[in-house]
Amino acid sequence: MSCPICKKRRAERFCPAKAEKICAVCCGTEREVTLDCPPDCAYLLAAHRYEDRHPRQLSPDTPLSDVRLTPDLVRVHAPFLSAIAFTIAKYCAGQPAATDPDVLAALQSLAESYKTLAAGLVYENPPIAPIQRGLYDALSAFLNETKQSPEQNPLGHPRNSEIFQLLVFLYRMGLLRTNRRPRSRRLIEFLRGQFPGAQELKREESRIILP
Repeated sequence: MSCPICKKRRAERFCPAKAEKICAVCCGTEREVTLDCPPDCAYLLAAHRYEDRHPRQLSPDTPLSDVRLTPDLVRVHAPFLSAIAFTIAKYCAGQPAATDPDVLAALQSLAESYKTLAAGLVYENPPIAPIQRGLYDALSAFLNETKQSPEQNPLGHPRNSEIFQLLVFLYRMGLLRTNRRPRSRRLIEFLRGQFPGAQELKREESRIILP
């Protein structure tokens, strides 16, 4: 039986995204590109383990690469940073179509908004794509809510300049966690894994159906 994708090579690997067998080459090239791979696919997990053995680095032209982070930023604001990460994971749990590029786009846009706020200006340029805009709005709502009554907020509330740096930190971390494939969810799965007991983040049952 030939591969249903390339129509050339022999179909040998069962693909849960297509619910049929495909060839190894198409599995490798179309994985997280045109194939919406479930996170528990054995071939996807093997590919991620291989990627982990080859750490990624940020390129010089990375957006916001000129921002210098305060050395103790993460330590001082760890609970607040964790709350931002949870907000992202919760939003993505309710949006199964959300991908790493969506998260990164929302974080970049929001960081740029807070960069202007830290300078005393108000300027927003939220992303246009619906999922990205939804996450941008969810994060903005969380950050604004914590500003309303800081005395009742157990997390404390960082200054706008510190929130800007926290968003840049998450953005950079996300770039290093994802593999930059358009349908990758490595970053989302990483964030989900930081809150194993959260019922809001429970994943739907496995989509893998053995042939």
